[in-house]
Amino acid sequence: MTVALADLVAVSRAVAATRSRTAKTDAIAGLVAESGADEVATVVAFLSGVVPQRRLGVGWRSLGSPPEPAAEPSLTVADVDASFSRLATAAGSGSATARRAELAALMGRATADEQRFLGELVTGNLRQGALDGVVLAAVAKAAAVPDAVVRRAVMLAGFTHVVAEIAARGGQAALEQVGLVVGRPLRPMLAGSAKTTAEALASMADGPLLVDGKLDGIRVQVHRRGGEVTVFTRSLDEVTERLPEVVEAVAALPGGDLVLDGEAIVIEEGGRPAPFQVTGSRTASSVGVDRLRDEVPLTTYLFDVLHADGRDLVDATALERHEVLSALAPHLLVPRLVTTDPGAAQQFFDDLVTAGHEGVVVKEGASPYAAGRRGSGWVKVKPTHTLDLVVLAVERGSGRRQGWLSNIHLGARDPSTGGFVMIGKTFKGMTDEMLRWQTERFTELAVGDTSGYVVEVRPEQVVEIALDGLQRSSRYPGGVALRFARVLRYRDDKTAEDADTIDTVRALGPGA
Repeated sequence: MTVALADLVAVSRAVAATRSRTAKTDAIAGLVAESGADEVATVVAFLSGVVPQRRLGVGWRSLGSPPEPAAEPSLTVADVDASFSRLATAAGSGSATARRAELAALMGRATADEQRFLGELVTGNLRQGALDGVVLAAVAKAAAVPDAVVRRAVMLAGFTHVVAEIAARGGQAALEQVGLVVGRPLRPMLAGSAKTTAEALASMADGPLLVDGKLDGIRVQVHRRGGEVTVFTRSLDEVTERLPEVVEAVAALPGGDLVLDGEAIVIEEGGRPAPFQVTGSRTASSVGVDRLRDEVPLTTYLFDVLHADGRDLVDATALERHEVLSALAPHLLVPRLVTTDPGAAQQFFDDLVTAGHEGVVVKEGASPYAAGRRGSGWVKVKPTHTLDLVVLAVERGSGRRQGWLSNIHLGARDPSTGGFVMIGKTFKGMTDEMLRWQTERFTELAVGDTSGYVVEVRPEQVVEIALDGLQRSSRYPGGVALRFARVLRYRDDKTAEDADTIDTVRALGPGA
């Protein structure tokens, strides 16, 4: 079957319109089951919000003025995939002009709904509620194989759309043959969250635990195959050329092929970690890496080993992997404590936070490497900060939040002017009940022209925000931005004059 883009967009809209996980799974599985083996990977990628080519050289500015939409649908998923491939491979003199022409041709063949979908897909803003677990379940249902088989295959192959094609061509038998391949990134294991080290330890089985320092750097997965080192990010993008210090550190290790999990971070003079954006600048581009290396050298830390000495270790326990890594690279080991003592774990946490790090990750000693999902085997603990801020504006929602006022603009009080300084936005932490309430509330507080995407409001409503810290920012006038901000509650018991000041915010410090 040749899949029409219009059919895929209709499924995406149906998924966005329902809160039912079962309905989402059924809608995606239906289209996946109807797709041919040659197209199923692209269908699953698009419905996952992923562009298979990864980078197209196209951004928001390129999409700002699309051509007049087509009156009737004619595009197929294969047409779009071929166009994306041409965009991704355009290079050299005249490539920018070629990309513009290719994009205009593609968008000119798309209907209004298809243009909207393609724009959101290309820019990474496809919010339809098709979370990873839903797509995995849909692939399993379409192929009539157990969820666990699909999950393990995706863990080892890295991408759901790749596994969807394997399932379409060979079913469960083919999926069970998927293994770790040195040089091919696999999904990183993620950590759940706890408020305290005591809570994290209480969630673990009896026995020794690993307590690792949580460093605010770049998550790296490093492969060494035949002596050649390749570095991938948490999102499985290759960044080898941008992180030469990591390449050199792993190239110098003894033995043969390796797969390692770790963190690259800039450590400033005095031993304190630099703010994340300083470290993050090293993966922004490979241009000028030599200069950046002199100015902001990276330190490599390792906290896991997934393959060594010809042996796959994903199913080995965390303690076994710790022993292998300690013998292989003791000088690169992340700050780590092996303990069963809650008091020692708390002291380790306190020392790391005092030293400027984010916190700790508590790891169950008997746990395997369960990549691609958050589980109880790893639990992170970070100090949580809260601020009382004022809502300055609100954005109209899209997808499932269509018709509601959703993303709020946050400001801190500026005593020197009597006004407010914007320091971030968030739509996280909002329940449906909260969305309904704030839509009514901010409609009442709206000022000026309310027909646009952003609605300005009178600065009266105080909201309590939880955040993991700050980072330096030139985007906001306060010079800082909130990290991982989420709404805890609206504070009707406080007025705008009770909100935290910009000085209080800045006192948290970047990386706080």
